[in-house]
Amino acid sequence: MAPIKVTEINSEERHAMLSEFIKSIAFKRQQITKVFQKGDEVEVASQVYGFIGSYYEATIVSSIGAYHYRIKYKNLLTDDESAPLEEMFTSAAIRPVPPHQDETMSENGFRLYDMVNVFANDGWWFGFISGKIGEEYYVYFPTTADNIAYPRHVLRFHQEWSNGKWIVLPRQGKIFDLH
Repeated sequence: MAPIKVTEINSEERHAMLSEFIKSIAFKRQQITKVFQKGDEVEVASQVYGFIGSYYEATIVSSIGAYHYRIKYKNLLTDDESAPLEEMFTSAAIRPVPPHQDETMSENGFRLYDMVNVFANDGWWFGFISGKIGEEYYVYFPTTADNIAYPRHVLRFHQEWSNGKWIVLPRQGKIFDLH
């Protein structure tokens, strides 16, 4: 079967394909390719309905047996909001913090259908650029079906932790026509 040319896919089909691709990534468990140490900065993937596709910054507090860790969240607090929340997770829900992205990557702007993370509601949420109005980018989140506008400074290109290294996913779209 010949590969499909990008120009042969209409926007509805592309939206559906990207949504399914993002859902497949959001619902999978991380590969266990790294042993974490106390004090390591990490991101923890939520597997709670309504939060799937989000990652929360945390620090490894301790190792608990094989492939389990106690973590302390950077931005999530206990119910009484008196201290950072601590929880236990398997390695499959934990990944290292992605490398800081070169400022020039986002300075050049995001493109329609670029896969991104948005920092909102105390975590990084996985979606794709669905539009742009003025200086705000609309991001569609396939796991929640929300389409929300954000300023550029809370966006980063999505990266996947795979086989012990970070992979920047290929850009999907075209540069916005601002005229």
